[in-house]
Amino acid sequence: MMLGDRLDQLRRVPLPVVLREAGGQRDRSDKAKWHTPKGDISITGMKFMNWHQSRGGGGAIDLAMHLNDLDFKGAVEWLQRHYYIAPDSELPQAPRRLSLPLPDRSRLSAVKHYLVHERAITPLLTDSLIASGKLYADRHGNAVFPLLGKENKPVGAELRGTGPQRWRGMAPGSQKDLGYFSVQAPGATMVILCESAIDAISCLLLYPASLCLSTSGARPNPRWLPALLSQGLPVYCGFDSDATGDAMAEQMIALHPSLRRRRPSQHDWNDILKFRFA
Repeated sequence: MMLGDRLDQLRRVPLPVVLREAGGQRDRSDKAKWHTPKGDISITGMKFMNWHQSRGGGGAIDLAMHLNDLDFKGAVEWLQRHYYIAPDSELPQAPRRLSLPLPDRSRLSAVKHYLVHERAITPLLTDSLIASGKLYADRHGNAVFPLLGKENKPVGAELRGTGPQRWRGMAPGSQKDLGYFSVQAPGATMVILCESAIDAISCLLLYPASLCLSTSGARPNPRWLPALLSQGLPVYCGFDSDATGDAMAEQMIALHPSLRRRRPSQHDWNDILKFRFA
């Protein structure tokens, strides 16, 4: 990633993330107001104003400089330590035409064996996913989990290798911001965001009254998230129990304060499921 691109990304870090990392506390009655060691700060989009010092600015680098008494270089280094920067492979690319793998029913038995015997997914749920089109096998024996967007149209797919060489990836042209993989029970009472389709399926088995969906990797602000939050159900961030999962969860909650963290007691939800059936 070029230096200019990295600086642009750092400038666009959401200001609530910077304020929270610097020890700020959001005002209970005014969501645009934060209480900080430097005084009360109001934010509007990417602009901020410290009314106690009559100082303001724009962008996360300016705010990090102000809150931490840093010069430009120091603020950049501070943000890099506290905020995840996606590698080039995760940056938005020019849209590619979606190319979903073709189904191959002759490879379904291998996929089912992998999910049932190695991932502890119940045969009943595995068969239900296949029958509903939420799971199929391709000619390489990969498990394919389609991402659905508006009008339940496919916008991508998660791929999971089930052979001797285990791997995970996305179908070419997948657009993760336009849809997601999800599983749910009738009358779901809460939503749990997971990092992968297998984790979402595992989470449903652990929390049967849930809508569990995959963000296809730990990401703090999928484009579809505000619409999901508007549905009124409690939404929990169930990302993995590791440094990336915790950082992404913290950033997601800073952007969407109604969210809550639900941290797996093991590395991920499938690890918990496998442990219970061991």
